Amino acid sequence: MSLQVSRRKFGIAALAASQLKDVQLTAAPEKYTGPLDNYETKVNLEQFDPVGWTRQLHASAPLKLTFKASGKTETLAWQKKLRKKVLELVGEFPAKAEPLQPQILESREFPGYRRDKFVITTRPGQAMLGYVLTPKKSASKYAAVVCVPGHGRGVDDIVGIDEKGAERTDKAGYQHDFALQVVEQGIVALAIEPMAFGCRRDGVTKKGGLGKSSCQPAAGAALLLGQTMIGWRVYDIKRVIDYMETRADIDSSRIGCMGISGGGTATLFSTALEPRIKVAMVSGYLNTFRDSILSISHCIDNYVPGILNWAEMYDVAGLIAPRPLLAESGERDNIFPIAASKESFARVSKVYAAMGAEGVIEHEVFPGEHSFHGVRGIPFLAKHLGV
Repeated sequence: MSLQVSRRKFGIAALAASQLKDVQLTAAPEKYTGPLDNYETKVNLEQFDPVGWTRQLHASAPLKLTFKASGKTETLAWQKKLRKKVLELVGEFPAKAEPLQPQILESREFPGYRRDKFVITTRPGQAMLGYVLTPKKSASKYAAVVCVPGHGRGVDDIVGIDEKGAERTDKAGYQHDFALQVVEQGIVALAIEPMAFGCRRDGVTKKGGLGKSSCQPAAGAALLLGQTMIGWRVYDIKRVIDYMETRADIDSSRIGCMGISGGGTATLFSTALEPRIKVAMVSGYLNTFRDSILSISHCIDNYVPGILNWAEMYDVAGLIAPRPLLAESGERDNIFPIAASKESFARVSKVYAAMGAEGVIEHEVFPGEHSFHGVRGIPFLAKHLGV
């Protein structure tokens, strides 16, 4: 059977092919970037930028409880109001504390310290793992610091345990095993596993490897329930302090808290809301919501719905005053820009000045990236914990 094509159909096909070829030759840009290519002069490109638009919204954010007080009395009244509001925003804590039911799973001896692996119950249906690193230096009671890791493998990454579960001798990674640095100062380090990291992850996430976190589903669930991952992690820190108070070897009047990155977030909010924490070191976090959390892609666990109606990050940090606070920032930190870190620190310093506590707040800027530094921070903790 022969295939016959009329001259008319052949002509139409040839014309269509010719027109398509012409369109491809004349319309295709050197590099396609999107549907507004070649229309830049006909529209305002800034109106298509959602991040730029949200920064404009930040400029008119209410910040109803931002710091404006003068003098200690006014500042204390401001702190009381803002602390109540921040607690409401991160999610109220349980009215009744669950029994801790502490267990020591393992004890290991190292030169200079002992490491106990422990588990406590934090909420109904929720347990938390951690390590207690106790100096072998003799003392009737030790000062102690809660050590909170940032995003990564979890608590193993700050106590000298490598990806294969073996002990390492170098302080590797961006967190530099800072819990080991604490115990080397003669301070008990309580290194805790944050919710959604390490052993505190769901089965699906664990299949993705040690560095994969459960932050997205867990923190998303918190938001759906009207709570936040920040609030959940702060409550974990409160519970580990409850545990510290049960131990005869820890002086519960000398408790500090420290963390890097997401651990810095937990440290800042925990110290703002928990008066039992006497000194804090915040590494790689103190900044502004405007320049970091709002403008740069971050994990969902950083977000507190509605907080800009009431306060900026420096206001939350101001709730720590007059307790000692050291913040450290890398000059090349690409997720917490250094200019905003300096601006935020200057704002927090005004709260300390109003409280007459200028001498107990410090900011170390070091020539590095987003990483733990600790050169001034660890001695700062030791000094203010009386070690």
